Amino acid sequence: MATSTIDDTGRGGARLLAWAYVALFALIIAGGAAITFLGNPHAGQPVVVLDVPGARGGARPHGAAKQAAAASAQPVPQQALPAAPLPAVATPKVTQQVFAGHALIADPALIENTAAGPLPRIADDGTTPMRAYAPPAVSDGRPRIAVIVGGLGISATATQSAITGLPPGVTLAFAPYAADVQHWAGEARKAGHEVLIEVPMEPYDFPDSDPGPHTLRSGVGEDANTERLVWALTRFSGYSGVTNLLGSRFLSDANSLEPMMTFLARRGLLFYDNGAASHSAAPDVAGRVGTAFAQADSTIDKIQTAFEIDRRLSSLESLARARGSASGAGFIYPVTIDRIKSWSQGLQGRGFVLVPASAIVSQAK
Repeated sequence: MATSTIDDTGRGGARLLAWAYVALFALIIAGGAAITFLGNPHAGQPVVVLDVPGARGGARPHGAAKQAAAASAQPVPQQALPAAPLPAVATPKVTQQVFAGHALIADPALIENTAAGPLPRIADDGTTPMRAYAPPAVSDGRPRIAVIVGGLGISATATQSAITGLPPGVTLAFAPYAADVQHWAGEARKAGHEVLIEVPMEPYDFPDSDPGPHTLRSGVGEDANTERLVWALTRFSGYSGVTNLLGSRFLSDANSLEPMMTFLARRGLLFYDNGAASHSAAPDVAGRVGTAFAQADSTIDKIQTAFEIDRRLSSLESLARARGSASGAGFIYPVTIDRIKSWSQGLQGRGFVLVPASAIVSQAK
């Protein structure tokens, strides 16, 4: 019978145990089917790894920080944290010029107001956002060095430290994910820094290294990547160009890269390749489509020690002396900020000038 009593303790217990196993197995199958057909509700959410040297640190995308720490002679302890929430509301429409101190950070003449937010454009008189938002650069014949530091906008402490601790000649690159990124970009411009926006791009080990939602990817099609690029470009204003957030695979794919480079050229923005891809197609594509372009000659904090960072900064001087200009890319590690600050204090006396990224780009056709 379907509802037998348990007079025989051993027999009844065995039957209940069997039914329990059947029920558990059914639940496991049902759960797997739900994930298969409906998707993991947590999939695709960005994870940020916070580097915590001592009491301070900077956030960088999951995977990228682990790679950098592995290369370091003194690995940096890490703590996994959920990423900052995406802005819930698009950046307000720009109807008049906006300044941060004396620095222009928004101009209706340079903006197309879209449903997604303010999208940079070339003004009717030919002025480009790259030129309008670039701080003045010294041009007196001395060798020029551009240093670009990325990872700003996620950790408030690290972002504030970079803005106030680095000399104004250093260009700062902001990730697009924090809700208050416009505030921080304005603070950077007020302090004299040039600002770039980091656009998330697919690395070779994606999704193990995941730059987050709206990542530009190889093989997904021009329309999909353009939509993702527009999302990033409308998060804030006041930047002179774009740099890559990860992107080793995407930057190596000329077919996927060309529509993005063309879009940036038509919007009057520069592209700075931070060296994530060892075989980047960006120089060739930028030259072909006419995008203002520069590329890092060195990742200055690939090994996060004062000695190695100093050595790579010294190498930039040698390169700039030989060919007139050089550039290096770094991340907002405290040791990176400290060594750049110390190095820059004697730069002028050694015959060099620190300039923003826009001062060393190859000119668009």
